[in-house]
Amino acid sequence: MSSSTQNILGAWSSIGGTLALDAASVSESLHDIAAPLMIVNTTQGLALGRGGSGQFGAPPSASHPYPVVGFVPPASTEQLGDETFRADHGLRYAYVSGAMAAGIGSEAIVEEMAKHGMLGFFGAAGLSPSRVEAAIERLMKGLRVEGRRLKDEQPLSSDLQPSTFNPQPSFGFNLIHSPNEQSLEKAIVDLYLRRGVSLVEASAYLDLTPHVVRYRLTGIHRDAAGHVVTPNRVIAKVSRIEVGSKFFAPAPAKMLAQLVEQGAITHEQAVLAESVPVAQDITAEADSGGHTDNRPALTLLPTILALRDRAMAQYRFAQPLRVGAAGGISTPASAAAAFAMGAAYILVGSVQQACVESGTCDAVRQMLAEAEQADVTMCPCADMFEMGVKVQVLKRGTMFPMRAAKLYETYRAYKGIDDIPVADREWLEKNLFRVSLQEVWQQTVDYFSTRDPAQIEKGERDPKHQMALIFRWYLGQSSRWANSGEPSRRLDYQIWCGPAMGAFNEWTKGTFLAQPQNRRVATVAYNLLHGAAVMQRINSLRSQGFPVPSDAARVVPQEINELKSR
Repeated sequence: MSSSTQNILGAWSSIGGTLALDAASVSESLHDIAAPLMIVNTTQGLALGRGGSGQFGAPPSASHPYPVVGFVPPASTEQLGDETFRADHGLRYAYVSGAMAAGIGSEAIVEEMAKHGMLGFFGAAGLSPSRVEAAIERLMKGLRVEGRRLKDEQPLSSDLQPSTFNPQPSFGFNLIHSPNEQSLEKAIVDLYLRRGVSLVEASAYLDLTPHVVRYRLTGIHRDAAGHVVTPNRVIAKVSRIEVGSKFFAPAPAKMLAQLVEQGAITHEQAVLAESVPVAQDITAEADSGGHTDNRPALTLLPTILALRDRAMAQYRFAQPLRVGAAGGISTPASAAAAFAMGAAYILVGSVQQACVESGTCDAVRQMLAEAEQADVTMCPCADMFEMGVKVQVLKRGTMFPMRAAKLYETYRAYKGIDDIPVADREWLEKNLFRVSLQEVWQQTVDYFSTRDPAQIEKGERDPKHQMALIFRWYLGQSSRWANSGEPSRRLDYQIWCGPAMGAFNEWTKGTFLAQPQNRRVATVAYNLLHGAAVMQRINSLRSQGFPVPSDAARVVPQEINELKSR
């Protein structure tokens, strides 16, 4: 390595330490993230001094012969992200597992996240209220017991041990915008309020609804010190600035008046609502799996951060607004980039779905493990089918994207089922539905008779809406077939996935994490966080003119025990 022309900052002695000159020893030094590093000049060029003793401001001497020309401070996975985010949510790490719909963001994922001082959201979208309540029962019972156990333990010294200082592990549930099923969104909010769910991830919102605002403001009050307290917290996942601006603002006056009139909140609470945002935290969702606008993270995150600053200047909230990053985060480099750009936390989705704790099947996990970055595409979604809204899914190994697109083209072309040409209708019944469209309609009637009877009433009046409901049957079933691993429907699997999956597979190629059975959410999380800290040190070296060898810059996934031993 070439020598440096930088000014000498001090002197260093290698006694009791190590001097890293080759790629292997440089890599070892970088991965020991708790150790500060001295960049020193040697007769062989620049090297890294780890341990030993250093004297800043002193010239080289017989006892400290190496000139110090740079310094890399220690890094900590616990210090990545925003300190107030970790403190407010009772976390050890600024790491979030997103609420993947239909229970893919499973109870097991949420439990593992809480156990390790991270935040997990249960994927309630697309599930019945009774199924969601069963998840609430399990998580509240299990994690409260875990919280009491952790409270009684003494803090552990290792940087990678599960959190032991959080007496009530944090976890949350998804609240998805349901423009075509407002009664369902209301029912889920009713359930959350009745069961004391205090944190939700609001996703796929096109605008604020009375339901998400009612959830946020229920129980708002002033404490003994006069501070406004909101028992219920919202983390909003957005990709558009016009939507984010509504979450980073107080609830609209018209909506507050409606809630007062309905008796959902009092007049005094409506007044207090003017001093708090609908969401204190926003996740800037870039090119992700599922509902996405395919926004590039490099432009979206700075845009939402700028929105945060404008909102704070305008409303002067007592609590800080924060922005996290999601979409495309699946490698140490992408995690480090998000934190370097100012993300308060990172949220991971597609990669968590590929882990053994997710609520999908082994066949899907294998398909995800084989995915490359270009093996994803956009296609119509079930919940906003009529609006033309799309979701990002895996296209490799399944015909679902092509078939979903065919359904939407048919929906756009005809006024109702009876207008579809006989040949096209027979093709749909044979290849997609495998039963007659009349039988699908009867199943749809049975489904909505308890979930939302108004949908059936509208379908019987409007042939176009009836056709949409029938087509949505296939779109909804396709994700269930994937989650359950229905073998006869493998070509119809709807697997929500973003290009992050391909990047993760490329990073883990040739390592133990290449195999689906070895992918556990905690292992992935610790590797991403540790890797981000290593990348932080690598970037610090490069910014000081240290030529980091390419081999030393590669962060290889490791077992948790190996990370703990560092």
